[in-house]
This record gives sequence, C-alpha cells and structure tokens, in this order.
Amino acid sequence: METTEQTVEDVHDHSVEKSGWKAHVNLLTALAILVILLVGQYGFEYKLPSIPLLIVNLIAYWLAGKNVLDLAWRKSKRGDFFNEFVLMSVATIGAFLIGSYEEGVAVMVFYQIGEWFQDSAVQKAKGNIKALLDIRPDEVTVIRNGKAETIHPSNVELGERIQIKPGEKVALDGELISANASFNTAALTGESKPDTLYEGENVLAGMINLNTPAEVKVKALFKDSKLSKILEMVQDATSRKSQTQLFISRFAKIYTPIVFFLAVALVIIPYFFVSDYVFQEWVYRSLVFLVISCPCALVVSIPLGYFGGIGLASKTGILFKGGNFLDVMTQVKTVVMDKTGTLTKGVFKVKEVVAIGIEKDRLIKIAAAIEKYSTHPIAKAVTEYAHDGYEDLKADNIEEVAGHGLKGLIDGKDVLAGNVKLLKKFNIPYPKEVEQIVDTIVVLSIDKEYVGYITIADEIKEDAQKAISDLHRMGIKTIMLSGDKQTVVDQVARTLGIDEAYGSLLPDGKVERVEALRSSIDKLAFVGDGINDAPVIALADVGIAMGGLGSDATIETADVVIQNDQPTKIAAAIRIGKITRHIVWQNIILAMTVKIIVLALGAGGVASLWEAVIADVGVALVAILNAVRIQNKKVD
Repeated sequence: METTEQTVEDVHDHSVEKSGWKAHVNLLTALAILVILLVGQYGFEYKLPSIPLLIVNLIAYWLAGKNVLDLAWRKSKRGDFFNEFVLMSVATIGAFLIGSYEEGVAVMVFYQIGEWFQDSAVQKAKGNIKALLDIRPDEVTVIRNGKAETIHPSNVELGERIQIKPGEKVALDGELISANASFNTAALTGESKPDTLYEGENVLAGMINLNTPAEVKVKALFKDSKLSKILEMVQDATSRKSQTQLFISRFAKIYTPIVFFLAVALVIIPYFFVSDYVFQEWVYRSLVFLVISCPCALVVSIPLGYFGGIGLASKTGILFKGGNFLDVMTQVKTVVMDKTGTLTKGVFKVKEVVAIGIEKDRLIKIAAAIEKYSTHPIAKAVTEYAHDGYEDLKADNIEEVAGHGLKGLIDGKDVLAGNVKLLKKFNIPYPKEVEQIVDTIVVLSIDKEYVGYITIADEIKEDAQKAISDLHRMGIKTIMLSGDKQTVVDQVARTLGIDEAYGSLLPDGKVERVEALRSSIDKLAFVGDGINDAPVIALADVGIAMGGLGSDATIETADVVIQNDQPTKIAAAIRIGKITRHIVWQNIILAMTVKIIVLALGAGGVASLWEAVIADVGVALVAILNAVRIQNKKVD
C-alpha cells in the first residue's frame, strides 16, 4: 500500500466521517443507475444508443468514483503511483476505453460499497475502544465552605471533599470518608459484581456509586487519576502495530508495484507468443488482473483484527498497550510472578493465636496495646484483629528494638512483642519448635515469661490456584520470585502448585534471576505490582502489571495491565492474543488463496471483470466479518 506508518484511517482516507446512507447518496444513485441499465439490457433486451449509453455510464462512474479518482490524482502528483486508488482508477478507465462501460461502473461501485463496509467496521472497532472516554465524568460536586458546588473535575484540588450521588460516576481518585458505599467497578475491572468499600479505602475514578450518597477525599488530580492513565494507554495502543501488521504493510508496498508491472506484461508479452493475439482481449485480462490484485482486504482486516483484540481485552479488564503485545503473548512459554500483591492480597492478617498460661483474648489485647505504636504492616494486622478494648490498657515507656520488635510497660507489666531474636536478646526462654513455624510470627513475653505467639499471614487471592492451573493447562511453566523468606515462599508455591519458587530476593536479585531465565527461555512474561517490580517488568519480553493496587511506576512500565488484580487474567490475556492471531491468519490465508486463484483465472481469460470485483469485495467482506467476531469471543 503505502508506508508502514499508515493507520487504517490513512488507507481509507477517502471515506467521510459519516457512515450512514445519507453520506453515500452519490454511491447509491450510481448503483441505481447501474441496476436500471442492467435490468433494461438483460431483462427487457433494451440497450441505449452508444452515445447516451456512454454519457449515462460516465455519470454513474463519476458519482461512484470521484473520491477515488481525486485521491489517485493527488497521490500521483506526489510520485506515489502504486496504491489502490491508482490501481482502481486505471482498471476502470481502461474498461471504458475498451467499451466495457457497465463493467467499469460496476467495478467502481462495488469497490466503493466494500470500502463503505470496511470503514463502518473500522469505526465500530475503534468506537468500542474510545467508548471508554464516556466513563470519565465532565462535572463533579465538591464541598467548599460547607456548600456543594458543581465544577469540572480538573478544577478540584488535592485534599478537597467531593460528593458522589447514587448512580453517579466517581470523577477523581480518593479515599472514602463515608462509613461505607457500594460501587460498580466494571469500567475499570471488567467485573460487573458490586464492590462494597469502607471508610479509609481507595475509590477510583470511573466507579459508579450504587445506593447511598458517599463522600470522598481527593488524593489525585484529574490528569493523574488511574482512569485518565488507562484511557491514555488504550488510545496509544492502537498506534503500536504488531509484527503481522508491519509485515502486511511492507508486503503491500512491494506487492502493488509488482502487480502493476505484471498487468502491463500481460498485455505486451503475449504479442510475441500468441498467434491470434487480440489487443483488446489481453487488455481486458490485464484489467481483471488489476481489480483482483487490490490488497485492501489484507491491509484493512488485519489492523481491524488487532483493534478487536485490544477492545475484547479492555472489556475483560485487561489493557494491552499495543497490538504487538497481543502477538508476543501467544509466544510466552514461562510466566514469572511476584508473590505479594500478585498471587496474594498484600494484606497481612492474623492467622493463629497461641496463648500459654493466659487467655487468648487477653494475649491479643496486650499485643495490640504495644503494637499500636508501630507503623509496620504486621503491627496493623494485630491491632485490626484485636478490634477494640486494647486502648484501655495503659502503655508506658514504649521503645522499638531495631530489627527485633517492641518493648514497654502495659498496665505496669514488662512486655516484649517481636520476633524470636527479641526473646533471645533479653534471655527469655521459649519452646524451640517456635522457630520452625513457617509463617511470620510475633512472640510475646510478660514480666520475662514467654506467654505465646501470633502468626501473621498474607492471604492468597481466591483465584490464584485457578490461575496457576490455567497456565499449566496451556503448557506454560510458572515461577515465583519474592522478597519474603524462603519458607513462606515455598509454602505458597506448594499450595498453588507453582513449578519453581525463589525467596529472600531484593529487587536486584529479581533482575539477576530473570536475566538468567531469559538466557535459557525463548519468551518470558513477568507479573508484578510493586515499585520494586518495575525493573523486572521492563526486562521481561512481556511485562504485566496488576493495575488495581499496583504502583504508577509499574503500571507505566508494563506492556499489559490487569485492572482488577486477578491473576486468572494472565491466562485470559494469553487466550485473547491467541484468538486474535488465529483470526488474523485466517484472513491472510483466505485473502491470498482467493486472489491467487482469481488472478490465475483472469490471466487465463476465464474470469471476467464481474467475477473479479465480486471476488475482491466478497473476500474483503468475509475478512471483515471474521475480524469483527473477535469482539464477541468469550475468554473466561
């Protein structure tokens, strides 16, 4: 066609923005004239005299083809002779010169009808993607000086309170300050199931408030919201082409001039070898050759297929940052995953309380009374588990022992809470089997006497086991890398059935491990969520970020973003890539097979211009309908 930088819009830049029949009145008029002439000729055996017949056909031809002729002329003036517009212009003008008026009109009319269908399909595919823009509200209710004001979200400042009414979309990211509220998160996650959030939890732009009025404290400006970044990613994705798209663009650039020269050769060379050579007959064969050779079905249906794949992924809660990543996902043989926040929820919770010589309830309240002075996630897990009642205990002289835990006076008693190294430091005896516990542990002593322990565990995501099973069924190896201690990592790996697991890794350790894996593995994907995962995500063949709770740096670095943090979407992303690639190659094989057959028939004088145009338009329509199928596929 033209350059590899062309988009579908460039290929079809003769189309107008309107896709309804009113925008194609001239084309429909030309079609009506053609039908009347053909019905008169073949139904009633009436044919206009030669001059009126030429004039009527020229009118129909101009109505149908003036856009194509205009583009062919403008491109030719720039030195670009080998494109579909020049090809169609030459073929149809040639048909008029040899007296095949109706066939020349038919070629242009049906070519333009095919373009109409193609343009409509492209607009639909891109519209499905750009429809995401409609979920970003244009106004928001902000509380200022005790009064509610309705303004544009871009004018809201950090820390201000906004009000979301039932049925209203959240305009900005923030923290819920109402007691609780239920939200539809489908715009962000692809999941229609309502999500109930509580005071202090994050609310994201694009969510829809379902029942009661809610207030949110703004934590990100309009331009910095996760939704705004998602929309930018989706819009950018359509400009990043897959290797298949780039190949077809390069192929068309070479293919079209070759076809022109072959068509010329089809007229000239037989003169020297065919005894009953008739110039007009070989010109006609050459015109058939030109019509069927138009590569439009390939150049349009393939990008359309990738648009469909990106749109299907968006509806599923997965963002591909380009068609090229749809291709690469189909080649992934190994998926390497972070543990915390990817396979686990990243939220520490008390798993077990063991009390020695003291009631469990008393033990947990004493632990919470001292742990409330720490900001560590483990301390937060203990205080949340205790709920209330521990605030009444008197705490004095609280002191943090670096790397060990906390010490202090609780209701006048000496209390230690931390790891076993803390008890060793203060020479407090404890059962040695405590050291064999796999989970993170908080041991306690009261007045220099060991009184029990609390185990803390990060909860595994509900769909994590299914995610690993899905990948294994696809023949994909799974590896887990984590900064957590090896015993915890091994336990999670055994629970989920992960093939290999490596713990106690710092960020540079993860990078080294992935570099080592890449040297022996063809295509590798890495899935993570934390800012420390960004370097590894950048290093992988495909970087996948958990977008719900993931850091901005990780999301921006990633090639694919899973919006609802579900690990099962990893396999879904691979399936979408395979569906897209399968349908795209169906179109390539279909178009090339039909064209080769009809080209041979046309060169041999068997196929007419009618058959050529029907074959060309027909294969284009079949390829387009096939590409559109992608958007209706089920992937879960």
